[in-house]
Amino acid sequence: MMAWALGFGLTGGRAASEATPATGGSPPAVAGRTADSAASNADPAEIARGAYLAKAADCAGCHTAPPRVTPPGATPVASPSFAGGLGMATPFGVIYSSNITPDPRTGIGRYSYDDFVRVLRDGIAPGGTRLYPAMPYPSFAKISDDDLHALYTYFMHGVKPVGTPAPQTRLPFPFNQRWALMFWDWMFTPSGVFKPEAGRDAQWNRGAYLVQSLGHCGACHTPRGPAYEERGYSESSTAYLTGGTNDHWFAPNLTGDPGSGLGRTSATDIAAFLKHGHGGGLITFGSMVQVVEDSTQYLNDDDLGAIAAYLKSLPPRAASGRFDAQSRAALQTVQALKTGDVERPGAGIYATYCARCHQVDGAGVLHKYPRLAGNPAVLSPSATSLVRLLVEGGGSPQTDGGPEARKMPSFAGKLNDTEMAHVLTFVRNTWGNAASPVTQHDVSSVRAALHK
Repeated sequence: MMAWALGFGLTGGRAASEATPATGGSPPAVAGRTADSAASNADPAEIARGAYLAKAADCAGCHTAPPRVTPPGATPVASPSFAGGLGMATPFGVIYSSNITPDPRTGIGRYSYDDFVRVLRDGIAPGGTRLYPAMPYPSFAKISDDDLHALYTYFMHGVKPVGTPAPQTRLPFPFNQRWALMFWDWMFTPSGVFKPEAGRDAQWNRGAYLVQSLGHCGACHTPRGPAYEERGYSESSTAYLTGGTNDHWFAPNLTGDPGSGLGRTSATDIAAFLKHGHGGGLITFGSMVQVVEDSTQYLNDDDLGAIAAYLKSLPPRAASGRFDAQSRAALQTVQALKTGDVERPGAGIYATYCARCHQVDGAGVLHKYPRLAGNPAVLSPSATSLVRLLVEGGGSPQTDGGPEARKMPSFAGKLNDTEMAHVLTFVRNTWGNAASPVTQHDVSSVRAALHK
């Protein structure tokens, strides 16, 4: 049953901006360069570097609409890259990503370099329109000047213009009053580009830069406050990367917590996970599947290693769940599952639907089905992702040189809320796992939110 893609996600949900008018701006002069000089110096190497940085920032993931299916039942047709139109659910309503191709009418073709910088670092579009903080400009503010120049060159000269307008974001009152965002920015948005720490080596600083700026990992993996603000933008905050809920997915803890975090995951396994979605028996799930497919699989080994080194340096925070594979209860449960002599609620469901893929010992099958024993996502404080995977099913990523992508079916029509709660509680407290139980209310709440 539960052949889901359970692992941890670097950016377990998607951050999106909203459609903005493609109006021109004043002639720029940033870091000694003008927009005209940036345009005239569009050499292939700079375009290629910008393309790599755009992958690192997962720009296509948020600014590309889902495949179109016309008519219903036909083969899906891929939407144009960077043309916008992806709808993102937020607590305030649906926000649509904008067209960021160089089309002068519907995209950013008339953006000067200064316009481009102001959007990414300040969240302010030409004409003074403020973007909603679903656009991760608080993280992009840390991008270096050289990287911003390369990104601008790529989007102006390496991306095909698409003359299709993205849907306009129309939030209800009072959230449609964008002028009020100036106060939000004043209170919550950090300023200044990333500054390397003198006491850290080059690898650590590179990893910190990628995670905090281009990767904008905190946009999903850091909890948010009542004003939708991230509760920290670097390791100096105790809440940074300790997990957050986005669009009914829980993006797990990326600190060194040995329960629901990365304390038991090696740097090598983290790098492999980012490269192919598989690492140490963990498999990515939810929207992180698209992040691996569109972004992290294309990063070079040095950058993947740097990200892993930075994440492994984070101290344990927001502890949740425990794992002891050698506990007496864990060994007894495995034996009981093998003989069918288990009476705990959920055990029979697991044996019937789940054990074929995830095995009676919860070890899964390497490169096929994730392990459930000691899986950080299983031990997370929130079971939201586990419920959603049972309800909707899921799939592992398709990457160049990676394992074959596999699917987990939906069980919305096979298991009721009580049965789902029982089997998830069983999984979270078997094979040495120890995490809070899942209630029928937990399941019904998620299913109601998903309308399933």
